[in-house]
Amino acid sequence: MGEQPIVKAKEAEEPFLQHKEAPENQTDEPDEDTTCGFWIFKGKSLQSFATERMYVTLYGIAGCTIAMTFAYFNGTITTLEKRYKIPTQMSGIISVGNDMSTMFASALLGYYAGSGHRCRWMGVGLLTFVIFCLLTSSLHFLYGAGDEALKLTREFGAANGSEHIMHLENNRAKLCQQNASSSCVQESDAWIPQAVLLTAQVISGVGQALFYVLGISYMDDNLTKAKSAVMLSLSTFLRMLGPAIGFSLAAFCLRLYIEPSLEPLITPKDPRWLGAWWLGWLILAAAVLASAVFMFFFPKELPSAKARRMLEKPETKHLQPKDLSVGDMMIAIRRILSNKVFILNTFSSIVYFFGYMVYWIFTPKYIEVQYRQSAAVATMATGTIALGFSAAGVLLSGYVLSRYKPSARLLAAWNATVDFLTVAGMVGYVFIACEGSDNVTNMTISRQANDTCSPSCHCDYVAYAPICGPQNVTYISPCHAGCMDTGKDDLGQTIFTNCQCMGNSSIFLGNSSLSSELPFGVDGPCPVDCFGQFITFLVVMCILKLFGASSKNTGILISLRSVLPEDKSFALGLGSMVASIFAFIPSPIFFGWLIDNYCLVWGKTCSSKGNCWLYDTKSMRYAMNLTAAFCVFLGGLLNIAVWYYAKDLKIFDAEDEKKPKNHNLDDIKLSSLRASSKDLQF
Repeated sequence: MGEQPIVKAKEAEEPFLQHKEAPENQTDEPDEDTTCGFWIFKGKSLQSFATERMYVTLYGIAGCTIAMTFAYFNGTITTLEKRYKIPTQMSGIISVGNDMSTMFASALLGYYAGSGHRCRWMGVGLLTFVIFCLLTSSLHFLYGAGDEALKLTREFGAANGSEHIMHLENNRAKLCQQNASSSCVQESDAWIPQAVLLTAQVISGVGQALFYVLGISYMDDNLTKAKSAVMLSLSTFLRMLGPAIGFSLAAFCLRLYIEPSLEPLITPKDPRWLGAWWLGWLILAAAVLASAVFMFFFPKELPSAKARRMLEKPETKHLQPKDLSVGDMMIAIRRILSNKVFILNTFSSIVYFFGYMVYWIFTPKYIEVQYRQSAAVATMATGTIALGFSAAGVLLSGYVLSRYKPSARLLAAWNATVDFLTVAGMVGYVFIACEGSDNVTNMTISRQANDTCSPSCHCDYVAYAPICGPQNVTYISPCHAGCMDTGKDDLGQTIFTNCQCMGNSSIFLGNSSLSSELPFGVDGPCPVDCFGQFITFLVVMCILKLFGASSKNTGILISLRSVLPEDKSFALGLGSMVASIFAFIPSPIFFGWLIDNYCLVWGKTCSSKGNCWLYDTKSMRYAMNLTAAFCVFLGGLLNIAVWYYAKDLKIFDAEDEKKPKNHNLDDIKLSSLRASSKDLQF
């Protein structure tokens, strides 16, 4: 088994050698460029793994682990906002930290690092993701669960004396304070967690550029045209499993309390619930580390690829590095910029990504806010159910492409059709509203606008602790409701009584010790049933993901099929840089600002306004979805222009497969505008 690839290579050379004599013993032994292993871990037993299928499988699995990290971050982002009091706009900036470093690294790495040992550089890139995971999780070990989370556990009261007395003291701190103003929460180092999260993202961006830019070009150089379509679909499918696994892992961890060893006094449906967000990062670090080790074992060039190259040019026994210069790079830039199909397809994707990025990052948050679902349910729906349809779309498109080999114009027309279907779905999101959720928000707005009572209670720095009052109205805290006393009813529920800011409504409390005709509120937000609307939203989202994923491979084929073979790696890096500048960096920041613009209740500290606890759901739904739909609509118009100019572009050329000329011209270009697994998440 150890020498099988070499034997096959020699057999493939026999017809050619009848006409031209090759140097003696040219392929008798694998040279350094085609030998598996690194350092002391080498041997003939490893050589049987140096195959195209094995590389594509491992590349897909490694890409899967990277996609898991991004999906896990998106799935836990609302918990990070609550724990470290991060506004949505700032979390948007943090989430694009990897795009910032990728923007600067992609073009340079694509041009200069492509001639090195790409698999080992890819292994280094995976190691940066290990650092990313460990650095992110370190926040929990540095800062702990936080006092606000610990106060909501049974052990906190037991550790500070009588559990009942501590519980009453915590509740009294939320009451109306008419004689003294409430003190603000000191957060002198609130910026440090944000800086750590941003630094971790920036580090991962360098690894992202190394892995995707070099990995895709390595795949392109080592695959034959006959296998490339199938291998592309296999690799994409494996990578698309990453978001599903990442979101599922986030859902599992968020069901556990931030300190799993403690017993919380609230349920996961309570907006104050904080899940064990840090736990998944340790699991992800181990998974990425294993992928990095295996990636180091692959050779600089696969033996099968070298055999095909030797058939063309036997004198090039070893790969020759390119003569790289700034002048040559500028010539390549001008050549790429003059390519109308590439430029139009690039900017079509950029506009589409700008509009769709908000759903990649903030869909769990959107489900929590609009449909009142827990963080675990929102993450599970986004990651497992919806992404299953994305994976199906990729596999289906791969089959159609390899089976029917459609023309470039047909591919561009399909991309435009998918864009317009996506626009229709986004507009449909506007009308998938939960009346109960909107009514709770509207009542809160009305209460705030007409409230002349709670200012005298000095509630500015009272922590968010919603209570449900008469007429199913949710109040921000007992203080905002003007409640003066607290106790428990017969069922053990916490009751806040003598609530002066609840108007004249009065409800009899039955046979409890608090029996009196007084306005009162029950601890926790008012119940809202939005499950039916949530299911409708989920169905529409799954349909959009099925069609949207089917256009991933079509965009790939159009984009770099139009580029010269020598511009392949550079076009990939340049496209990634441009996409980062115009879409992946500004989009999350813009939509984070847009979402924050409709915040009604901010958590306040002495130095900042912290995170948002309550949004104007209706206004947020209209603004976010219609803005995103407009951007995707522009992408559809640009795809129509791609359809016009792609009339002479050849995607598949079956006749040339029989000819031993310029294989690079016939290989399917396995790359995308975005050198990131985020493209494959939705």
